[in-house]
Amino acid sequence: MAYKTTAELNKSSFASLKASLKLENAMQAPHLQKIVISNGFGSVKDKKKIELIADRLAKITGQKPATRSTKKAIATFKTRVGDAVGYQITLRGKRMYDFLDKLVHIALPRMKDFRGLSRTSVDAMGNYTLGIKEHTIFPETADEDLKDVFGFAVTIVTTSNDPKATLAFLEHMGLPLKRVEEKK
Repeated sequence: MAYKTTAELNKSSFASLKASLKLENAMQAPHLQKIVISNGFGSVKDKKKIELIADRLAKITGQKPATRSTKKAIATFKTRVGDAVGYQITLRGKRMYDFLDKLVHIALPRMKDFRGLSRTSVDAMGNYTLGIKEHTIFPETADEDLKDVFGFAVTIVTTSNDPKATLAFLEHMGLPLKRVEEKK
């Protein structure tokens, strides 16, 4: 499937989704707002591993990650207020579509035993979240450092407020979702 530009997607979204979502106006068609990549490394004290995670996320997304820190001190987790516990990257515009293209056409097919993305990962607000267990499925990462494998979450934020409309839109965008099995 050839990747469509943003303008082509917006024009074709309404035409293809009009009947299934009962849309009357082209402005009602859902579209992508942003993609948020988040990684929690917890209370890891190894500075080299934390720098490695930041470097790999920057290579994968093309954007430097923002550090997320704790808001509360929790003794059982050995954290204090202000300790760095994760990274977050928000992609918009061209970088968002480039990352989505790379995710769908390059990274997801490289996953072990990949049979499609779950249809139950849509929340009530119309956002789709998927977890990536190994960052090594992206071509920018070096395979020689397999001891430092980490995972991260990818949240695709849409303008749709309905989970069914979100799934229809994401399927239209080319996300490889699992097929619906009909009950006999």
